[in-house]
Amino acid sequence: MQQRSGGNQMIGWAGGILAFIGAGHLTVGLLASSAYVGDWLSLRLWGHWWEDTTWAMSFWANPAGFGLPLALIGVLVVWMNRKGIVPPAFLAWTVLAWAVVCAYMVEPTPAPVVVIAAALLLRGIHRAAEHSEPQRFSVR
Repeated sequence: MQQRSGGNQMIGWAGGILAFIGAGHLTVGLLASSAYVGDWLSLRLWGHWWEDTTWAMSFWANPAGFGLPLALIGVLVVWMNRKGIVPPAFLAWTVLAWAVVCAYMVEPTPAPVVVIAAALLLRGIHRAAEHSEPQRFSVR
């Protein structure tokens, strides 16, 4: 992780896109599965989480799905960028690999947009590394 002053526009846009896609997935998914919230809150999934039922599948696709983690990654990237901290490249590579697999397996999905955002994040990280001084650490 490198620290620098200001923010990188590419990193900021990538984080915003990731946060938007994640929050959108969570919001739309919860609205679409709102009929099953009572089943979730009544602990109906206890002992039945693996079953192929609409209420179980809607739980795993929505509140337990990728929307919240993706939104958190996006918000974290935006926050780091505003603090002048360059996110680690492994984060961008992981999101990119995951999004490529999702885009390949499922359509229609916003996964291609996540692929673009992850590639933008990766490019922003590399560009920031090109324009920064090497980190010097000292033990005090």
